[in-house]
Amino acid sequence: MRDRAAALTALLTAEAMNLLDSTIVQVAAPAVHQSLPGPVSDIPWFSAAYTLPFAVLLITGARLGDLAGRRRVFRIGVTAFLLTSLACALAPASAALIVFRAAQGAAAAVIIPQTIGLIRAMFTGAALSRALGAIGPVMGLAAVCGPVLGGVLTEAWSWRSAFLVNVPLSALVLLLARNLPEDRAPGRPRLDLPGTALAIAGTGLLVYPLAEMSTPDYPLLAGGVAVLVFFVLHQRRTRTPLVEPSLFAGRRFPAALVTSALFFTATSGLTLVVVLHEQLDAGAGVRAAGLTLVPWSAGLGVASWIAGSILVPRFGNRVMPAGIAVLVAGLVTACVVTDHGVFLGALGVIGIGAGLFSPAFFTAALHAVRPAEVGSAAGLLNAVQQLGATVGVALLGGVFFGGGTVAAYRIAIVVMIGAAGGSALMAGNRRSRFSRDRGYRVS
Repeated sequence: MRDRAAALTALLTAEAMNLLDSTIVQVAAPAVHQSLPGPVSDIPWFSAAYTLPFAVLLITGARLGDLAGRRRVFRIGVTAFLLTSLACALAPASAALIVFRAAQGAAAAVIIPQTIGLIRAMFTGAALSRALGAIGPVMGLAAVCGPVLGGVLTEAWSWRSAFLVNVPLSALVLLLARNLPEDRAPGRPRLDLPGTALAIAGTGLLVYPLAEMSTPDYPLLAGGVAVLVFFVLHQRRTRTPLVEPSLFAGRRFPAALVTSALFFTATSGLTLVVVLHEQLDAGAGVRAAGLTLVPWSAGLGVASWIAGSILVPRFGNRVMPAGIAVLVAGLVTACVVTDHGVFLGALGVIGIGAGLFSPAFFTAALHAVRPAEVGSAAGLLNAVQQLGATVGVALLGGVFFGGGTVAAYRIAIVVMIGAAGGSALMAGNRRSRFSRDRGYRVS
């Protein structure tokens, strides 16, 4: 039991560490630009250089775990993440930091898809539901705490400390990873090289213009959609698909992909809007702007624990739409209030809604995934999450600069209503019942 807890801690810490780095630079970016030589156009790429390879390589990273063993690939990825984080902290110029951030994002794309497969290798029954339910809260907290931590570290010490914090965390993960079992896909799957190239090209053409956080290049976006359509056609013909077609046999997993993309579009974009509003409209400093998200983080943490331990085992998938309803209520409140104290309370309600939603979502999306589908499911879920986050930052950030804070909140409400529709398709009309089996297996 102790080894299993240590192994799960390693996986969840890796999830948190990697997602922190996708948001931690949002607040620190102006300080980085003042410190390092380079043009102002480099600022968006301090974040985009990480998110682009992260999104593009997730599906391939998942397949590598299927082939070479998830524990082995996980440890290689964490080692690479440690080294690239150190390189980012020591970067002498903007161009070097952008290169190191790209390498860091590639390492994250190798790490993250392995976590779901390794959790499924360690847990069964009710214990598996609880472990899968822990992923969502950890990811949500990491995404929200990134700007907070970035602001505190940058103001207290230096922007370099935002990267140095990964070094001891990575070392801890590698130490705890000794408790992980080895796990890989059954049979002898092979890497679909043409499919891999199409997935990388299509995802890159979609994410690249969005990651720039400027006016989207619509020909590139259209090209990305066309390449991904060709990728789908190729996957239906090949004998060694990169993505298991059986995932799309029912409605639950496709609905989960849509729901995940919409949910992270809204929440990731909102964290940026809150920080921008505090700095540009309210005149807050870097640390104060980051700390504004503390009520969101606190609400998410408490609600996710209650949902994972009490509500999801009792009410199943019905917790998902309830969480979205609470989140939307917080957004509506944020649209109409002018008092800052009430605004902080509204952010807390938003966090509670996100905390209720996340454990139920990940449990429902992954509970019925079969062993041969784990790599594909993990890669796809993480890829659409990252794509949604990138779209959210570009979309809501653009709406904020063009129409103000309230306009951005209204767009987020519309997106969350779409996520509610997706969660309803996942949940169906029956309550999900989870087994009470507490078995533990390793391969």
